[in-house]
Amino acid sequence: MFADITEELSQLAIPAILLFIPLIGYFRKVKVYETFVEGAGEGFHTAIRIMPFLIAMLVAINIFRASGAMDFCIGVARPVLEAFGIPPDLAPLAIMRPISGTGSLGLTTEILNSFGPDSLIGKMASTILGSTDTTLYIITVYFGAVGVFKPRYSLFVGLLGDFTGFIGSIIVCRMLFG
Repeated sequence: MFADITEELSQLAIPAILLFIPLIGYFRKVKVYETFVEGAGEGFHTAIRIMPFLIAMLVAINIFRASGAMDFCIGVARPVLEAFGIPPDLAPLAIMRPISGTGSLGLTTEILNSFGPDSLIGKMASTILGSTDTTLYIITVYFGAVGVFKPRYSLFVGLLGDFTGFIGSIIVCRMLFG
């Protein structure tokens, strides 16, 4: 019953948002179309401003994977991961997720194709993907877009959150599914 209600509400959520936001703006006497066009123009200029940061990040990701550094990190961490009951097959996802959303989605797809979406590792990978964020991407692109060049504790806190999400995902999935 609850699942059916949630499914129905989720199918209506986005159309409702797309309907209500312009209506609220209209009733508040906001020039909705003009404001949208102005925001789109600012978004275009922001995209051009962050392009160098984005290119640098993509090059760094490709160098990290192509150099074999990722495989080396996983090889070093394998005994520790196995000692704590963490499947080593999830290590590439744990390394890639803070760096790249697209890269981590690709790794999750590989895990799901190898082990199946209903396997414990598949469920863990999916939960990790939803419980962590692309910390380095966010710091590089968004901070670069607004001119923040000294992020202070942002990197540490973001990576700590990613680590917590990774470990929490494994613990919760083991408790619920296996």
